Amino acid sequence: MAHPLVPQIIDLATPVAEELGLEVVGVVFHTNQSPPVLRVDIRNPEQDTGLNDCERMSRALEASLDAAEIVPDKYVLEVSSPGISRQLVTDREFISFKGFPVIISTTPPYDGQEEWTGQLVRRDETALYLNQKGRVVEIPRSLITKVQLDERR
Repeated sequence: MAHPLVPQIIDLATPVAEELGLEVVGVVFHTNQSPPVLRVDIRNPEQDTGLNDCERMSRALEASLDAAEIVPDKYVLEVSSPGISRQLVTDREFISFKGFPVIISTTPPYDGQEEWTGQLVRRDETALYLNQKGRVVEIPRSLITKVQLDERR
């Protein structure tokens, strides 16, 4: 069931997107996370939706949401394009998505596995730390080929 604020957020986000030449294709408010995550999926009808589109929309929408005061408490605004699994790359993303479920791919296999799933704990210079049902697993960064959010959970 959609969060009750979603229709208001769509009404606010649609003209902001149109002004930037973009379209809002979906809004989800994940209130079960701390802080809650407001995810707005956009599409660029003229070309492939890029990071620049997401960034422009994020800045413009953040200002409009703050001015409208629709969301009463702290939240994280995430603007992305639909259909692309969210891969984590930057230090900032690893900090932002701490505690989120992730899928880690390794090559060659590490400890007999090529794919690891669990909650992201942290990443440092040498390893990525993953919580698997209370047990923290340390995976060497040199073996990691991809880290993405686990949308299945």
